[in-house]
Amino acid sequence: MQSVFAESALLPDGWANDVLVKIGDDGRISAVTPNASPDPAATPAPVLLPAVSNLHSHTFQRAMAGLAERRGPHERDSFWTWREVMYRFLEILTPDDIEAVAAQAFMEMLEGGFSAVAEFHYLHNQPGGAHYDDQGELAARIAAAVGDTGIGLTLLPVYYTQGGVDGRPLAGGQLRFQNDLASFASLLERSEQVVNSMPADTGLGIAPHSLRAVPKSDLAELAGWRPDAPFHIHAAEQEAEIEEVLAVFGCRSMEFLLDHHEVGPRWCFIHATHMTADETARLAATGAVAGLCPETEANLGDGIFNGSDYLAAAGRIGVGTDSNVRIGVATELRQLEYSQRLRDRLRVVLGGRDRSTGRRLYDAALAGGAQALGRDAGAIAVGKWADLVALDRGDLTAFGEGDLALDDWVFAVGRRINDVWSAGRHMVSDGRHVAADIIRTRYRKVLERLGSSL
Repeated sequence: MQSVFAESALLPDGWANDVLVKIGDDGRISAVTPNASPDPAATPAPVLLPAVSNLHSHTFQRAMAGLAERRGPHERDSFWTWREVMYRFLEILTPDDIEAVAAQAFMEMLEGGFSAVAEFHYLHNQPGGAHYDDQGELAARIAAAVGDTGIGLTLLPVYYTQGGVDGRPLAGGQLRFQNDLASFASLLERSEQVVNSMPADTGLGIAPHSLRAVPKSDLAELAGWRPDAPFHIHAAEQEAEIEEVLAVFGCRSMEFLLDHHEVGPRWCFIHATHMTADETARLAATGAVAGLCPETEANLGDGIFNGSDYLAAAGRIGVGTDSNVRIGVATELRQLEYSQRLRDRLRVVLGGRDRSTGRRLYDAALAGGAQALGRDAGAIAVGKWADLVALDRGDLTAFGEGDLALDDWVFAVGRRINDVWSAGRHMVSDGRHVAADIIRTRYRKVLERLGSSL
């Protein structure tokens, strides 16, 4: 039995003082007692928060960070030219590389305040497209990285079968993603075996990559395969994609998905950047989650999500780290708010009147992340997974009680992460992952090898 004693903790009904949280051997919270006496055996936490789930990640891209920051031969650099760099990078990644890079990314997520991740896992095959002898080889490598780091996982095997909405075949680096429905069914079954060998908080979902990568008939079939599992899809990410869907289907991407599918709370629409006012309102009404990745969206020049109208319509959001170019809860939430400020030339856009912006965004990310992962977390409450993050006192600022602590962490420099637990696994202590030296050493060796191959 572990315990944490928090001077201040964010509970479901608000902030409370002197909170003793007990964690059972099953990784769930077994007791929450406000106004408790200090427990010398408990881990001290000046500020204790429920931890956010990262709803979208491609861990292999962590090793690409910094490689695509120089304009190539194209007149304009964009998401589409960035993909060319990514596809070339894919050609040199081995299973050992993928495992080491995933471990580094997962460790940084924990150190950045995330307790769990939905890994949008679309790297399945060998270079050239042939399956590994074990079709779940790379899913097993993700699982091994989870074992090394202790992060919670919802594994999302990705279905990817064509190179565009017009059905053109995959080529080059994309061949490492390729499956048809029959081989994907086999991959999903193998992925379930991997998940069943992991801790009890591990989950499994399905991720049709996008309308450009999945025929609409296949998408309809996939939606019925596991009707209770998380179901994630890239949608309305790029204007060029929307134009291609419009040319082939006669409607916009989000419009097609909302018109032809029973969209509900298990759906997560990654990015959802380019929506009309009608699409924004309709998506909000479904109870689905908009999976926002503000750092990656800014890095790739994707565009700015219509956050103010979507939240005003009671839309649900969560945040993810996507390409993992930078990793951290506060990083994503700050970029989300700042993108709205830059677009509208205003301040305090998503906080609302007389509300803490940090608190509103954190609450939304907690709920949306847990929903998108299908994870019983997101609150410091009895029975929930013990996904927790402890902040320090913030000695560099004069303010910081209650919601001010969240604003301080997200928007200022006064606080840092001390501890992180994932389903009761105490993986970050004094701001550092417990296996940091081993994981970073292995990752550096991979970078050295990749650097000599590029």
